Amino acid sequence: MDIPLRHKETKRQKTNLYFRKKIGWLFVIISIIAITIFNFYPMVQAFLLSFQSGMGGNLEYVGLANWKRLFGDPTFIAALTNTSIFLLIQVPLMIVLALFLSVLLNDPTLKFKSFFRIAIFLPCVTSLVAYSVIFKYLFGVDGLINQFLVKFGFATQAINFLADPFWAKVVIIVAITWRWTGYNMIFYLSALQNVDKSIYEAARIDGANAIQQFFQITVPMLKPIILFTSITSTIGTLQIFDEVVNITNGGPGNSTISISQYIYNLSFEYTPDFGYASTVSYVIVILVVILSIIQFRVAGERK
Repeated sequence: MDIPLRHKETKRQKTNLYFRKKIGWLFVIISIIAITIFNFYPMVQAFLLSFQSGMGGNLEYVGLANWKRLFGDPTFIAALTNTSIFLLIQVPLMIVLALFLSVLLNDPTLKFKSFFRIAIFLPCVTSLVAYSVIFKYLFGVDGLINQFLVKFGFATQAINFLADPFWAKVVIIVAITWRWTGYNMIFYLSALQNVDKSIYEAARIDGANAIQQFFQITVPMLKPIILFTSITSTIGTLQIFDEVVNITNGGPGNSTISISQYIYNLSFEYTPDFGYASTVSYVIVILVVILSIIQFRVAGERK
């Protein structure tokens, strides 16, 4: 009697395992279908559209004409240059600042840590449009920044930040850094809290000062998180749109126009040219792939 019962239990377990696998695959297949329809299919269609030109449904195949047009398009070159400047200045600045703040806020002796953490993190949950408009008014001719500079003698007269190509870029960089530094800081802070405190204690006993501990312990331990935040920040900056549109609208001239804003203008502001807009959008894809590979190589993460 014992053997048949065991046989039935084994058979029941196999049946349950079989159904669990089926249910698991069902969830996976649903996700794959959704990702394919809403992500991969539009990507493929956009790539095919980059070889076409025309308005609405009146599209015709033009081969590599759109891609050749990129190299002679002054507005695209301006957008690419501006986006590259934002990327090369803002991302390293934000990563270093986030890392520095995370180390400070991980200090067990610091009082009101929760308040400071929340205060620094809050900007990244604010509305993109709302905070962009606030920055536009802060750096306006009659804005708070100019009032402060003139009152305390840092400037003899109000500076028209948004009408100057250099200062307009600075305002954009400051705005992005203010918003996203706290977001990256949370990743570093979470990782630091999982680092064994005895490592730092042993380093102090061996005579390592705070700077040596930072570069010899903290940075190597956070290497995977730094790589992750660098890649995500790079992708985000390459796609910058809201800040540029709402603070400077790409001006003065095209001195702050970004690639994403140019794509929008090609699609909705100028005479609609979805084929060329798709071509420009794939420039972002190419840049993301190239920069991600470079960052992996520099970090030594080849797997």
